[in-house]
Amino acid sequence: MARLFGTDGVRGLANKDITAELALELSVAVAHELGGQGAFGGHRATAVVGRDPRASGEFLMAAVSAGLASAGVDVLDAGVLPTPAIAYLTARMNAEMGAMLSASHNAMPDNGLKFFARGGHKLADELEDRISERVGNDWERPTGAGVGRIRPFPDGAEFYIDHLLRAVPGRLDGLRVVIDAAHGAASAVGPEVFRRAGATVDVIGGEPDGLNINDGYGSTHLGELQEAVRLRGADMGVAFDGDADRCLAVDADGEQVDGDQIMAILALSLHEGGDLVDDTLVATVMSNLGLLQAMEREGVRVVQTAVGDRYVLEEMRSGGYTLGGEQSGHVIMLDHGTTGDGVLTALALAERVVSSGTPLGRLAGVMTRLPQVLVNVKGVDKNGVDSDEEVLAQVAAVGAELGDQGRVLLRKSGTEPLVRVMVEADTHDRAQAYADRLATVVKERLAL
Repeated sequence: MARLFGTDGVRGLANKDITAELALELSVAVAHELGGQGAFGGHRATAVVGRDPRASGEFLMAAVSAGLASAGVDVLDAGVLPTPAIAYLTARMNAEMGAMLSASHNAMPDNGLKFFARGGHKLADELEDRISERVGNDWERPTGAGVGRIRPFPDGAEFYIDHLLRAVPGRLDGLRVVIDAAHGAASAVGPEVFRRAGATVDVIGGEPDGLNINDGYGSTHLGELQEAVRLRGADMGVAFDGDADRCLAVDADGEQVDGDQIMAILALSLHEGGDLVDDTLVATVMSNLGLLQAMEREGVRVVQTAVGDRYVLEEMRSGGYTLGGEQSGHVIMLDHGTTGDGVLTALALAERVVSSGTPLGRLAGVMTRLPQVLVNVKGVDKNGVDSDEEVLAQVAAVGAELGDQGRVLLRKSGTEPLVRVMVEADTHDRAQAYADRLATVVKERLAL
């Protein structure tokens, strides 16, 4: 069978691309690949499963649980919880696998399946390929006592909350925070964690009904949060996406604090405490030049990876680094989790505000974001971006003209005949002009 997995699990339109049949067959394949002999005799394999509040998650969760149990795996149904909670609980319960039903920041009609191996780790490409090959294969079904059992796991939320409060033990007394939960998976646990830490909490986007996830709220729609922080006189606001594996923030004036700024704040906090391994932060090539300049000034090295939190995680694990992430708000704190965790990130950010006695806006001012323009050039031979002499010459020319006041990056899409042209410069107009100039060259030289 063709490879099913994308950059972050299997995702598509629920009940069209992501069907109950696919969810069941894929879960059987995962059970066979990750359960090993434990799925069919001796030690019984276990899976922790969870979902975000999408309506389609109800029937898809049933299908995933059915597939796992039919393959002889015991299922712990944790219900609606963030993706990083399922990763944590997979490790906490010493389960062979975990499964999360979510399409993250996508609109409600979509859904997706993410799987975790033992320890709560994302699956390697080779493992995903082996699982894809197993889908639809004939297999010997267990019967009688050999089938798995499906049980509710109500303690999962409490275990996750306790984990977050142990990871960030500092108190938040006196801090007023607005939390935008995107009507998503963190609608209950996100505010609860902040309240237990001592913060005064106002919640928006915290009433999921199965249909309203990410609808005008959350990290991709900051307008409501910015207005709420200003109107309520809060010290800061945080916004999660649908499955709460990422977080963005706003300061007391309602100004956005993006993932690069959050990483800068947390990196310097760890750096000052001697807890930033090798004084190194891991970020992607899309992080703003302002982050690199600020970290260099403060004595922190930045290692850059390809775009995607999985590549950040790979670099962190290979180098043993503490902190990494993306501009979009995926922040990984490897001492406390195996994946990006929006609630953990928000809690650590709030704790830094309180412990330092410094407003979030001032902390974020450690870096100056250079204006960044991104132009998508469609309908081109994207592979030519690495070899066309004129394109390469123009990129070099723009880079030379920008000097240390900006940078240029051309990146081919992984799924479409499309090239992304990104330019940073000291002014937005200058960045736009250079981006348009390069986009025109790419369109002319690489047209299909």
